[in-house]
Amino acid sequence: MAKETVQKHSEFEELVENPDVLADRLAQSEDFVKKNKTKLLGVFAAIAAIVVAGFLYYNYRSSQNQEAQEAMFQAVYYFEADSLNKALNGDGQYDGLLKIADDYSGTDAGNLANFYAGVALLKQGDFAEAQSHLEDFKSDDFLFQARAYSLVGDALSEQGKYKEAADMYNKAANHNSNQYFSPQYLMKAGIAFEAANDFKAAADSYDKIIKDFVTSAEVTDAKKYKARAEALAGTAN
Repeated sequence: MAKETVQKHSEFEELVENPDVLADRLAQSEDFVKKNKTKLLGVFAAIAAIVVAGFLYYNYRSSQNQEAQEAMFQAVYYFEADSLNKALNGDGQYDGLLKIADDYSGTDAGNLANFYAGVALLKQGDFAEAQSHLEDFKSDDFLFQARAYSLVGDALSEQGKYKEAADMYNKAANHNSNQYFSPQYLMKAGIAFEAANDFKAAADSYDKIIKDFVTSAEVTDAKKYKARAEALAGTAN
């Protein structure tokens, strides 16, 4: 390694101190450029195309997100006013949540439209479609994402898929576990497990509330439900 370093240093000194050597090296470089001009231009063009494409895509996404946010304003207004049909499908002038989620997929507003659409569809009783939209929603906000998991659980439970629902409630409870929301999700998991006739798993869910969330409002009910689940499972002490 040291030998290579010394050799490179000597070559550099020779280039600096000997004009003829430097001129020869430049000539070689010029010949290389002439011989490979087409290839080099192709490489530079490809790099420029990638940079331009990235810039255009960023600007396109930014404008798309802005458009989606403007469209979302009226849809959310209808959602909050409980005009779910207009919220989902629009009013003829403004797009609804379903179209926003589809047309602006990949934008922040399109992502949020999936959440609102999922909740609206749940309220309307379209549980399979609600599940689909809620599963498409992704958030870096731990509480928001946990809420989405729980709502997927609600959609599954309404379809009679109790075991899958319980798994989603547990996923919600364990997503950045906290004292306020996690016990609520665990209670829902326990109830879903009971509906699936898995009383041992139900008892375990209630027991987790009792042991890990001792100050939660759900503890009293969790103790009663645990005793019932254990009795039904035939494992009561």
